[in-house]
Amino acid sequence: MAAAPAPATNVSPLIPTLAGRILEMARREGLPKGYRLTEQALCDVLGVSRSPVRKALQFLESTGAVTSSPNRGFQLAMEARELAGVAVSEAVPSLEDLYLRVAHDHIGGLLEQEVTEADLMARYGLARQQVQRLLNRMSRDGLVDRKPGRGWMFRRLLSSVEAHRESYRFRMMLEPAAILEPGYAVDLAELERCRREQQDLLDGGIEQCTPAQLFQAGSHFHETVAAGCGNRFVLDALRNVNQMRRIVEYGTRLDRSRLHRQCEEHLQLIELLVRGERMEAAQFMRQHLNMARITKVGENS
Repeated sequence: MAAAPAPATNVSPLIPTLAGRILEMARREGLPKGYRLTEQALCDVLGVSRSPVRKALQFLESTGAVTSSPNRGFQLAMEARELAGVAVSEAVPSLEDLYLRVAHDHIGGLLEQEVTEADLMARYGLARQQVQRLLNRMSRDGLVDRKPGRGWMFRRLLSSVEAHRESYRFRMMLEPAAILEPGYAVDLAELERCRREQQDLLDGGIEQCTPAQLFQAGSHFHETVAAGCGNRFVLDALRNVNQMRRIVEYGTRLDRSRLHRQCEEHLQLIELLVRGERMEAAQFMRQHLNMARITKVGENS
C-alpha cells in the first residue's frame, strides 16, 4: 500500500485546526469510506464560511484522509476508525496568536481599514464566537472600534519605522519632563510592584514570558513613573503611544541581552525615584529611552 502523501505545507495554522475538527466529526459519527463531504454541510456544522472549509478539505486530501473527483467533490478515503492515525495539528490557536496575526496582517496591508466578522471568519477559518472574542479583546485594547452600523474599523497603529522612531522622540520629551513636574509624587506601592516585576524578569522571566507579558511589564513601569506627575493628559498621551506601538513591539525579534539591560535600567530608575533624586532620574530616563530608540529603529531620521 502506498504511503499517504505528506500534509500540505505553507498553510495558515488555522486550517489544520479546522481539518482536525472535520476528522473528529467523521470519527464521532462513524462515517464510512466514500462518504461525501459537502462544503455547505460542513459550514453549517462548524460555523465557518466556505473558503476555509474548502482549504481544510484540500489539506485533508494532502494527508490521504480525503479524496476528490470533478463530479462528486470531496469524499472520505478511509473508514472512520482509520482516521485516528491521520496526523494533523488540532491545537486551537490561542487568542494571543490570532490577535497578533490579524494586527500584523493589517499593518502589512493584507486587511482593509474596515472589516466585518464575516471577513475574518472567511480569511482565518474561525467560528463566529472566536471572531467576536478577538474583536472584543482588540476593542478593549484600543486597536479597533465598532462602527455604528455593521463592521469594525482599525485605529491608527505604528506601521512604519519612521512612526516608531517618532514615538520614541515624543516619549523622550514627555517622560523625563513628567518626573520634573512640580509636586511630582510617584505611587511608591505601585513602584514596588514594578520593582518585583522587573526583578522577576531578571530571575528567569525574560526567557519564559510571552512578548505580550514582556511588553506589559515595561509599559506598567513607564506609565507608573509618568503618573507621578499627577497630570492626566501626560498619562493619557503615554498610554496612547504605548497602545499604538504594542503590535510593532510584539513582532520585534527578542534580544535577550537587551531585555536584561532594560530591566536593570528600570531597577536603577526605581532606586533614583525612591531616593527622591528626580533630576538624576529624569536624565537617566532620557538616556534609557534614547538607547531603546537607537537599538530598535536606528540612529538617523
